[in-house]
Amino acid sequence: MKIDKEKQLVVLDEEHEGISPDELKDELPERQPRFIVYSYKYQHDDGRVSYPLCFIFSSPVGCKPEQQMMYAGSKNKLVQTAELTKVFEIRNTEDLTEEWLQEKLGYFH
Repeated sequence: MKIDKEKQLVVLDEEHEGISPDELKDELPERQPRFIVYSYKYQHDDGRVSYPLCFIFSSPVGCKPEQQMMYAGSKNKLVQTAELTKVFEIRNTEDLTEEWLQEKLGYFH
């Protein structure tokens, strides 16, 4: 999702199905923030499978300061409205990998 500056609204930018975190990072703009809601198939150590809904705030280094402030200021309201609990932030889109997401989700056991 992205912020429509003129309408002052968070809008759906793109929607993908069956995309891995590694494929997702290739879809993200390099110099613009984005809000990502991602359903991830997580395999627990005991064999259980869950599908946590993750909120990822991508705020790459090199974004315009006004954009970063606008997104950072909207993030908490969006997270509260969508009732998301697994909230992560990423500053470099290259860091968005399967391993990174599994490590982040590992804290929620």
